[in-house]
Amino acid sequence: MKLVDRISRVKDKIDSALKQCDRSDSITIVAATKTRNTEAIETCIQNGIVDIGENRVQEAEKKFSGVDPGLLYNKRMIGHLQTNKINKALRTFDTIDSVDSLRTAKQLATKQKNNKEKLSVLLEVNTSGDETKFGFDPNNDQDLLECISLDELFVGGLMTIGPVSQEKESTIKAFALLREIKEKINRQVEKEKKLTVLSMGMSNDYELGIFQGSTMVRLGTSLFGSRE
Repeated sequence: MKLVDRISRVKDKIDSALKQCDRSDSITIVAATKTRNTEAIETCIQNGIVDIGENRVQEAEKKFSGVDPGLLYNKRMIGHLQTNKINKALRTFDTIDSVDSLRTAKQLATKQKNNKEKLSVLLEVNTSGDETKFGFDPNNDQDLLECISLDELFVGGLMTIGPVSQEKESTIKAFALLREIKEKINRQVEKEKKLTVLSMGMSNDYELGIFQGSTMVRLGTSLFGSRE
């Protein structure tokens, strides 16, 4: 199946999921383009998917430089950010969607001090409890609130990854928890700092994410097929 057909199919499935849960808002699709080529990125952008997510800084830097400069799109860091790659990440990406610790948030804020604009980020929360995953402790509101208070950052919302087990009930529980954390945080912050983004759901579980209130899904295989 061609990429343009896969994009159309994904959009139809998202529309169907939104209707099923009686939602009238829209979903941001982030194309997870790890190992994919610049042609795939350009096809996504030309077909309305203008948020491009990359996991690795060096791969992204090289790939983005080859994309048609006439195309407008958002460069999103969706993988774990190593502290020694922060400078390069800030030069390469528009947003960091995977800030997974207060330490990383503070380092980003320090690097951003001389920049007039705030850095847009999402905070990654480990709602599945998987020990192999990065992310904030879902029971530690204080660290999340401290990140939101950093003047140099604009925290748009929260991100999580479904459990490794991929069991439906565990996935629903993990996604519901992120929604609950967002609601809890929003009761504690002023209006201009309220979180609006819930990034949850990947190719194998994005419909479950939408049912639990996701506003952003990160799709790789469902758009591009399995990696060879």
